[in-house]
Amino acid sequence: MGEAQSAWPLLDALRPAGGEKNLFPVLLSTTTTTGKEMAFRLADGLFERHIYYPWDIPRIVNRALDAIRPRGYATMETEIWPNMLFSLARRGVPAFLVNGRFSERTARTMRKHPSFWRMVYDCFTLLLVRSETDKEMLLSLGVPAERVRVTGDCKVDALLLRRRNACLGPLEALFGVRDLAHDDAKRHSERDPLFLAGSTHEGEEAIVLDAFMHVRRVFPSARLVIAPRHPERADGVRALASEVAPSALLSDVERQTASSRPDIVVVDRIGVLFDLYGVVDAAFIGGSLVDKGGQNILEPAAFGTPLSHGPYMRDFVEAAKDLGALGIATRVGDASEIAAHWEASMKPERRAAVRESAERYFRASGGAARLSADEINGVILR
Repeated sequence: MGEAQSAWPLLDALRPAGGEKNLFPVLLSTTTTTGKEMAFRLADGLFERHIYYPWDIPRIVNRALDAIRPRGYATMETEIWPNMLFSLARRGVPAFLVNGRFSERTARTMRKHPSFWRMVYDCFTLLLVRSETDKEMLLSLGVPAERVRVTGDCKVDALLLRRRNACLGPLEALFGVRDLAHDDAKRHSERDPLFLAGSTHEGEEAIVLDAFMHVRRVFPSARLVIAPRHPERADGVRALASEVAPSALLSDVERQTASSRPDIVVVDRIGVLFDLYGVVDAAFIGGSLVDKGGQNILEPAAFGTPLSHGPYMRDFVEAAKDLGALGIATRVGDASEIAAHWEASMKPERRAAVRESAERYFRASGGAARLSADEINGVILR
């Protein structure tokens, strides 16, 4: 799903300004049904057709390329399929890595077999990466510098598109958030505090619930939303939450009257977490107190929502560093530190500072999709 989100602004940027059709037909592929669902939810109309990606076996890859006869090939982030790349190179089809990113774990793996990975990356016409760190990783393998461009993170552009299209009204009504969006200080002083633990993994919910009990000593009317990274865990998380306070699944709350609001709501479906970040007062981002590499901290930042995360952020190292330096993100290590962050986030001056810093960050970080599209068009259309 993450790659589908990154592809959305690229597909939008590939379309000529003011034009209704692409300069060339776009075939979009995904490897999972959830990726397909996300692609159609976000980018329907920006591509001509969808297929599931062919198995990376030479005879299957060649059969697919014989049928498609592509003018160019772009793959997102970390989706590297060697047999596809080798076949494209033999056919002289330009290939592009877009939004390329390399975690430290990936870098260690590549350094163990540098000759193989250099051969793989030599198949690309251009490697469009998020940061100078990603560029240095490729250069250390011996990839020619003229093939590598730092274009930025397409996920930033995707988040700005999603924020622009977000419909927060239903969630605001569901959680009793007053429609005072134009007066943030008033909005957050005239309702019960609402906190969110997003994309949590097993072992983190207990810590979050402990933090919630800490917070309720200061804000007795505070409420909590927990969104497990895997919604199929929602029933178990709700059972755990019920030991702390009255709890319910989101699907059940949506069927109830607005006057009946439990203290803790557990999200049991995908597709709502991003909008929730625009409704709550502060958020903790999961996958970071247990060693899962962290989850996307740019999503709450897009709304100017104060956020915290644990020490394990290898998949979002640059974002954690940048957002931390700006005071948007706070690193925490236990329940008391999460609670302290949530309590501090209720101060109007703190919220205003985070919101201002977030706007400044996204103004400076956007535009990767347009730069990437220009690089691709510059090769294919010449």
